[in-house]
Amino acid sequence: MLLLESLELLCMAIFRYCFDKQVRRDDSIVSYTGDNLLGKTMIGIYFSGTGNSRYAAEYFCREYDKETSVYSIEDGIILTAINNADLIVFAYPVQFSTVPKIVRDFVTNNKELWKNKKVFVIATMGLFSGDGSGMLGRLLESCGAEFIGGLHLKMPDSIADEKALKRPLEKNKELVMQAEQKIKESVRQLKDGHPTQEGMGLLYRMAGFFGQRLYFGHKTKEYSSKLKIDKDKCVGCGKCEKLCPMKNISIVGQKAVSGNCCTMCYRCINKCPKQAITLLGKRVVEQCGIEKYL
Repeated sequence: MLLLESLELLCMAIFRYCFDKQVRRDDSIVSYTGDNLLGKTMIGIYFSGTGNSRYAAEYFCREYDKETSVYSIEDGIILTAINNADLIVFAYPVQFSTVPKIVRDFVTNNKELWKNKKVFVIATMGLFSGDGSGMLGRLLESCGAEFIGGLHLKMPDSIADEKALKRPLEKNKELVMQAEQKIKESVRQLKDGHPTQEGMGLLYRMAGFFGQRLYFGHKTKEYSSKLKIDKDKCVGCGKCEKLCPMKNISIVGQKAVSGNCCTMCYRCINKCPKQAITLLGKRVVEQCGIEKYL
């Protein structure tokens, strides 16, 4: 716990420095209120392993306009929804200060959809990301989108097989409440024409690179083949097979078998009833899901 607190203090110090010193965009560029947003069709989209990013997208859109529809990038109608939208709130979970490969592939495989779309990015994280929103925002800009703002939300950790970022239940509930307050303030600023700019700018980018990507960024460049399933614990219930967004798990001989296309979302690990699946660690320490903290 002492190590966790020290890491949090160090990362927050870097974050505050970047926030205080970042070079903000000119108001004429980031103002999207009044006539600029009048009549615009807004949707929320997300990718989420354990529910943090889904909750953030739904909460943000509900605060902005209760009629706003929110979709997972796994939904069958997602491409049509994006095509018909003008303003998109895109929430995703940061991995090692960068974008999960499944999200990168979704964006680049549908490159033509993003042209002239205004996008606000929400990056959820267990501790620190530096330029989490900026990483996805810059990718979207390369596809023709207009990256108008970003929001960073520290949420309950979802890495079930690592002890380092685990917090008491009440602390995780507090994190969610703090995230809700940040969302409300961010929505207010967006409506006022000054969307929050967290994760945007050179200093945020430097913090993300030197904070994590320099050392761990390679872990998300490709899909992983390191998902481990304990055959002695697995009962072949098939839950993981149904939950996997990559169709990377199958049931063979009444046992789950993993392939080489894991996107490290931790959905299967957190939902396995027998705690038979691990990825980064050797055993499941605590299974997590946003429902526990609401």
